[in-house]
Amino acid sequence: MSTFEIRDFENEHLDAAASLLAERHRRHRLAEPLLPARFEDPQAARGEIEALWRKEGAAGAVALRGARVVGYVVGAPADDETWGANEWVEVAGHAAEDAEVVRDLYAAVAERWVDGGRTRHWAVVPATDAALVDVWFRLSFGQQQAYGIQEVQPTSWPGRVRLAEPRHVDELVELAPGLAAHQQETPVFSGRGFGLDEDELRAEIAKDIASERWGSLVAELDGRVVANFEVVPAEESSMHTALARPERACYLAFALTDPAARGSGLGVELTQACFAWAHERGYETMVTDWRVTNLLASRFWPARGFRTSFLRLYRSIP
Repeated sequence: MSTFEIRDFENEHLDAAASLLAERHRRHRLAEPLLPARFEDPQAARGEIEALWRKEGAAGAVALRGARVVGYVVGAPADDETWGANEWVEVAGHAAEDAEVVRDLYAAVAERWVDGGRTRHWAVVPATDAALVDVWFRLSFGQQQAYGIQEVQPTSWPGRVRLAEPRHVDELVELAPGLAAHQQETPVFSGRGFGLDEDELRAEIAKDIASERWGSLVAELDGRVVANFEVVPAEESSMHTALARPERACYLAFALTDPAARGSGLGVELTQACFAWAHERGYETMVTDWRVTNLLASRFWPARGFRTSFLRLYRSIP
């Protein structure tokens, strides 16, 4: 690898960074063509980098060989206090001609982050770019979340699944906290609680059921709701954005089965119903995501045909 110089990211670097990101996305789409084509255009890619760069507290670095930009990293803190003192290199936040350069770029910006007490770092990386994933691994990042994607095909509606109705609200209020509880168990150990009291939860569930844009699907055993999946427009997702949000896509945003009903086949039927619901409404792609340490989810979703498109990586510095 030839010699390069590291400098602070500035406005003058946006166009060159956009060309690098557009090329990264072009390669990514060769492996996963469902991703949006428009970001192969450097102008569209530039808009995403600029949006990151304009965030409060954003910092970045570029690598130069002579006058040519050969890599960049831009990160910014997330507003959500549940993430702690954090920094995020989001989906459009890095690209390089040679992946190894990213390690030097991260070193340049991470020093400032850590000096400022921001020691929890995330990076969202194309899952199919083995070299890029590897350099983040060699910076002590590990997998935390996987983004899944697949085509929406014509699918029949299974017999044991139906759209949720207002009469199901009480049962769904009882069922819903089970997902956060499961994520707090071994080996996930998520620190994020459920976040809603019972009245707030009841209102949210009632609103979801009433929405024509949301598909809240339930399955029953012995007359009792034991599972609930929800499909929503992808625009509702705060994760599947920009380069990670396909055109005409929906988002499988919530999936929960009562532990007593696991192994009954209802999860498979609910997934099938999600695709049936999506196809009826003209969606062409479905995305979802899961914690890779969630043993059930990390096996269930790939088995249902979801391909990993991006990985959210995480590093905590003592």
